[in-house]
Amino acid sequence: MPEPAAPLPTLALDSATLHDLDADLEREWLVTNGLGGYALGSVCGATTRSYSGLLVAAVRPPVDRAVLVTKFDEVVTLHDGTALALGTNEYADGTIYPRGYEFLAAFALEGSLPRWTFDLGQGATLEKRIWMEHGSNITFVQYCYVADSAASPVMLALTPFCLDRDHHSVTQGAEDWHFLVDAAPAACTVRAFAGAMPYHLIAGPTARFTASGEWNWHIFHRQEHARGLPDSEDAYMPGCFEVTLAPGETATLALSAEATLPAMLAALGGPQHEAICIAALDREQAREAALLAQADTAAHGDELFTRLALAADQFIVARSDAERAEQPETQVTVIAGYPWFTDWGRDTMIALPGVTLTTRRYAEARGLLRTFARYVNQGMLPNRFPDGSTAPEYNTVDATLWYFHAISAYVDATQDWSLLDDLFPLLADIIEWHVRGTRYGIGVDPADGLLRAGASGMQLTWMDAKVGDWVVTPRRGKPVEVNALWYHALRLMGFWSRWLHRDASRYDTLCAAVEQHFLPRFWYAAGGYLYDVVDVEGEAGAVDWSLRPNQLVALALAKPLIPEAQALSIMEIAERELLTPLGLRTLAPNDPRYQGAYGGDQQARDAAYHQGTVWPWLLGVYTDACISVYGDSGRMDDRLKPFMAHLSVAGLGSISEIVQGNPPFAPCGCPAQAWSVAELLRVSSLLHERR
Repeated sequence: MPEPAAPLPTLALDSATLHDLDADLEREWLVTNGLGGYALGSVCGATTRSYSGLLVAAVRPPVDRAVLVTKFDEVVTLHDGTALALGTNEYADGTIYPRGYEFLAAFALEGSLPRWTFDLGQGATLEKRIWMEHGSNITFVQYCYVADSAASPVMLALTPFCLDRDHHSVTQGAEDWHFLVDAAPAACTVRAFAGAMPYHLIAGPTARFTASGEWNWHIFHRQEHARGLPDSEDAYMPGCFEVTLAPGETATLALSAEATLPAMLAALGGPQHEAICIAALDREQAREAALLAQADTAAHGDELFTRLALAADQFIVARSDAERAEQPETQVTVIAGYPWFTDWGRDTMIALPGVTLTTRRYAEARGLLRTFARYVNQGMLPNRFPDGSTAPEYNTVDATLWYFHAISAYVDATQDWSLLDDLFPLLADIIEWHVRGTRYGIGVDPADGLLRAGASGMQLTWMDAKVGDWVVTPRRGKPVEVNALWYHALRLMGFWSRWLHRDASRYDTLCAAVEQHFLPRFWYAAGGYLYDVVDVEGEAGAVDWSLRPNQLVALALAKPLIPEAQALSIMEIAERELLTPLGLRTLAPNDPRYQGAYGGDQQARDAAYHQGTVWPWLLGVYTDACISVYGDSGRMDDRLKPFMAHLSVAGLGSISEIVQGNPPFAPCGCPAQAWSVAELLRVSSLLHERR
């Protein structure tokens, strides 16, 4: 096997755990392509989700993601005729067949790319690697036979499992449904039905493809079962690739959903097939090495920071909305989480400092800010860009306010005042929309200068769980973190106005109103902390005393609003009731509504989503609050250590969306979440700078 183009950090799993099937089925690897497309699977190779796949293509980047090829089942036939089935499948009746995980000798991430080592006996192994071509819906799956040069060749048979569906759904096969397969000697083009998008499976010239065409029935997706979703699927097997490998030889399959292969890959399937594939691997490894160099991970000298810098790259993707793009090359966004999220305005703005500024990816940061500026409507940033629709949704009160914070972080890091000058008229218009009122009851209350928000059936804050018509945490009224963000935005506008030689009096007046009323309205004297919402449901004086982490945003970003005694009280209570080794709880355990276990069907999960579940991203807010209140980050020195172990569970090399509220704080939700990775990256960098 050729040496990597540059040294990359390796995250290896303990080999003693690799024959634990349940552990193998829970741990997932992720490879992405910068378009929103991805490859995702379990360590043992079984598909555990509807989202599992070797080729999940972003048809309209970064959305409309289609699962096309889910996996290969591999069989190695030795010189004596012994057949070793290296794949693993779990079926609805509980059957595990084949049991290829029993041959798994090692698993590691080289950079962010997975590598498996299967023990073939007599000192021989088969190494498997997966990567994607950055900027294309192309996945490479490579096998290398590692053995003594005198060892006999082996025959490798690869059976692809094929689909063509949205990644949120499942496929049920039928005896009379046969995919349309155009076979070549070492390749095939697959269409699920007439008129379907074709995709291509291309092997080298020494391989042979034999068409067959049958269904593999009742494949079990245990992760979907746990989520109360459809958990059984059928996959179509169009045929089998066979190739003979001598010691040291590789065989690579390219899976492509591109209508036309990029020029550098156009000769795939020809005499230079393997050389082209190896060059593609070198190219991806060199790209990752360059990202680490750009982030200066060597100077940082921290394994967690290095690993998270790689994870951050997976979330930065292109947004191809050409009709809106004045400069298409700047169309950048952030996938909120893999595998099921699209790009969300709130998540993007919270994640931006960590995924782009901490890693010194300033061009992408600028592109992100410009991209979202194009979608501002009635003074609001989009909440999210749905799959299957070109129309963004605007049901958020805080995403727009986090936009001001993201711009501030960008300008502080880059001193790019020209961007601020360009965006300032838009920002001023956003403020005016909020003063006079915009969608969903969002607007300033002239009586106290605070920002109110709320509309029946709408979830407008980050605590946005909703099942049918049931909004779990409506928080209608004047939420505490929304008003902290509002004040933060007003202060920034005042500062920026002076810097840009504009009149700041408008923002000074608005700030003064918040300063006068914030503490009298939000301070809960009996509890020693801030109310979560005041004027609940629009009722003057009605309060929500729920002890939640939202108030820490006020300490982090709006400290002038809170005197020292109250700030110290808030921190003491939050640290006692909300802080855990992996983040902050969303509700105090002594609250009768607290749910420390997250699981079950959608209604059960959403009922617990913000009612005690732990969110790692909140450690960023907590760290900023520590610095604001205590004057240093000393209380954070050991807070990141538990995440090193977390990298080897759930989403390997990444940080989960959420964690159970009760010990042992098991990860759940999305196995790779942008703002979790981003805020831990930012905290790691911040602690490094303050040492």
